[in-house]
Amino acid sequence: MLWRPLLANCRTLILRTGKPASNTAPPVADSYAWQRTCAAARDMPAVPSAEQVRAFLELWLQPWSVRGPAGEPATGLATSYYEPLVHASRERGGAYQWPLYAVPPDLLTIDLGGLYPELVGKRVRGKLDGRRVVPYDTRAEIERPERQPPAIVWVDDPVEAFFLQVQGTGRAVLDIGPGQGSTIRLAYADHNGHPYVSIGKWLIDKGELTMAQASMQGIRAWAQRNPARVKEMLNANPAVVFFREEAVADASEGPKGALGLPLTPLRSIAVDPSIVPLGSLAYLATTRPNTRQPMNLAVLAQDTGTAIKGPARVDLFWGFGDEAGDMAGRMKQESRLWVLWPKGEGVPIGSPPMR
Repeated sequence: MLWRPLLANCRTLILRTGKPASNTAPPVADSYAWQRTCAAARDMPAVPSAEQVRAFLELWLQPWSVRGPAGEPATGLATSYYEPLVHASRERGGAYQWPLYAVPPDLLTIDLGGLYPELVGKRVRGKLDGRRVVPYDTRAEIERPERQPPAIVWVDDPVEAFFLQVQGTGRAVLDIGPGQGSTIRLAYADHNGHPYVSIGKWLIDKGELTMAQASMQGIRAWAQRNPARVKEMLNANPAVVFFREEAVADASEGPKGALGLPLTPLRSIAVDPSIVPLGSLAYLATTRPNTRQPMNLAVLAQDTGTAIKGPARVDLFWGFGDEAGDMAGRMKQESRLWVLWPKGEGVPIGSPPMR
């Protein structure tokens, strides 16, 4: 399962302009640093055995422990995400009342790095009010009929539509109307620029759920018991994700992550690219959801997320569908992370090698 996505990583990295390896973490794994390792990977058998893969990794890669600000081994948080399936229609009507939006035509995304080099990678989002740029609409404001962006689909359940936004991507099966019976992918395109607020935390703060109950499953159950308060709950999070429609060319492949490659279940992770370069191979030590059972995985840093910040903070892609969603919704485990970096090719993060 690891070898094919690793080769895809190599194909993506070697297309980038090579440059000398850096002693600080670049946003994307340094293509120059990986050239020799990727060339050696192409010389491996098309379907290597587990023993051959292990020998290759030990020969070519060096583990580097992700460290905290004081140089201590960082203990972080491992959560998980998945690709959900919602039931939808191209047209609003009947049960299909909950929109998933395309990017609004008046949304501005301003790259601050183009103005100030010290702010490279920083972006702000807003809209024009005369000659001023002001914050874009919140979730509650976007719901006003005169402000609604174009909807790609209308979903039959507000909570499921919300969870798809939280995941950042998902599939929609068209139950009725144009395209009936087909499945499309809704891929992340942009967001309204407002900070994400956890509705689970909102329910805890309101005394509606305990911390142990505030999983996706618990939130769904609360919504079923309190249909009149669902809109209030959802509007507690001002952030809105906008999508673009994609075809599902291969149902076995996951959505594309920030690196532009399809995500692989239990192999792809979202990371903070200021600490772990996108494209890196890594070793994740954590436990299975709600247990102390070890779950140690070789993974690939192929995605990012607005909530994924800090050392050893990872979001593990679990896969597609309800079973993956059940596991992902329960995943909130302690983690440690090691970056596996080509030997002799600089330092991917500011830390000493794992001993």
